[in-house]
Amino acid sequence: MPSLRIVLAEDQALVRGALAALLRLEADFDVVAEVGDGRAGLEAVTALRPDILLTDIEMPLMTGLELAQAVRTRGLPTRVVIVTTFGRAGYLHRAMSAGVGGYLLKDAPSEQLAAAIRRVASGGRAIDPELALAGWDGDDPLTDRERQVLRLAGEGKTSGEIASLIHLSEGTVRNYLSEAIGKLGAANRIEAARLARDKGWL
Repeated sequence: MPSLRIVLAEDQALVRGALAALLRLEADFDVVAEVGDGRAGLEAVTALRPDILLTDIEMPLMTGLELAQAVRTRGLPTRVVIVTTFGRAGYLHRAMSAGVGGYLLKDAPSEQLAAAIRRVASGGRAIDPELALAGWDGDDPLTDRERQVLRLAGEGKTSGEIASLIHLSEGTVRNYLSEAIGKLGAANRIEAARLARDKGWL
């Protein structure tokens, strides 16, 4: 039986090392790359065309959800499994919309992870049962741009810094922030970012 080729994207070095070691215990798994941020994950998937991308959600440069969406948009054949500490229905909803095949929590048993990878590689779905039972907690009202500027604002960046980072005018950034704050019923950008993060929309 040919090995399943896996790219592992996880920004915490200890967790990445532990996951890689666990995966390598499986005779039919081959970890072909280990990376520490989303952009490097996309580069590895594009170059290596693995069977599976195993990724966290919160990573530098590109989140796991943005990475999954990019894999789908580019038409890459790799199937995506997310392993995260975030059991938020909003994240799960966005992951499913991005075509993610598996969504597991990091406290899942290692046998469950291995079984999920095999199921997703064969075209199935593997969702943490507790999350699947929880269902959705409402649709994400934010656009991709609003989400992007709100995430950066939540990191403490000014409108000018955000504008420079994502190549928009400062006025446009302020408009996106104002829209996001209004949709979330927040008092300011920091509260809006916190509310959106709590819902799993960032």
